[in-house]
Amino acid sequence: MLDYKLLAALAAVVEQGGFERAAQALALSQSAVSQRVKLLEARVGAPVLVRASPPRATPAGQRLLNHVQQVRLLERDLRSELPIMDEDHAVPRLRIAINADSLATWWAEAIGSLCRDEHLLLDLLVDDQDVGLRRMRAGEVAGCVCSSAEPVAGARSVRLGVMRYVAVASPGFVHGELQGGADCARLVRVPAIVFGPDDQLQHRFLAALGMTGDFAHHLCPSSDGFVRMLRAGVGWGMVPALQIADQLASGELVELVPECSVEVPLYWHYWRHGGGLLERLTQQLTAQASHLLS
Repeated sequence: MLDYKLLAALAAVVEQGGFERAAQALALSQSAVSQRVKLLEARVGAPVLVRASPPRATPAGQRLLNHVQQVRLLERDLRSELPIMDEDHAVPRLRIAINADSLATWWAEAIGSLCRDEHLLLDLLVDDQDVGLRRMRAGEVAGCVCSSAEPVAGARSVRLGVMRYVAVASPGFVHGELQGGADCARLVRVPAIVFGPDDQLQHRFLAALGMTGDFAHHLCPSSDGFVRMLRAGVGWGMVPALQIADQLASGELVELVPECSVEVPLYWHYWRHGGGLLERLTQQLTAQASHLLS
């Protein structure tokens, strides 16, 4: 039989990124948290944590974390149906992995009313849209927005829509660095701006123009900072058209190759047995995304 105090210790270590912060979150000593994790491993008969920095779950630990996520959501449903269980008046928290561009554009509008109605708090973990599903697989989150259609075991996925990315730069960058033209030969000789190591949008755009291989680029892991660097003429980059509609309309940014864009499908993944809250969130997202995304 599972001991949920031991599972809570495992979840806290992974979610808080270490034993010290997990101890603070659980109001325990660090040694007590460590002992609970060791006891869980003894009962499971296998390691549940890789003691790295930050710690991460082993395959056995991932299965336990997936279970914890679903139990938390089901317990919330019980609290609403059985008031005696809600004596601590805890406000529910939901951990979700989401790509930065969705967070910077359509996400808040899509879920705002649900958060207010459900008195829901969100822990949003930002990952690139191509890798966010790792969080689900690792048992760290109850749902994620990513570009992969295939759900992990025990989860479902629904298509939300398409995020269209366009290659843009400032007029000054185009005239000064690209000599007024944005063909592939020129683009690979000037700096691009890339969100992070997992960001392949610029690569896909250049591949569509016939270029493969590496190119000079800045790394800027901030959606707002990304656009600011483009406006400052630091480089060129791929941005959601939804995010820069005003800058394109004003001419502050210009599209480099209007006939060529990169379309990224977005999917919502959530646990199959995650209870009523996840189902309501899924309904809200699919309804709102139908007109917020193309």
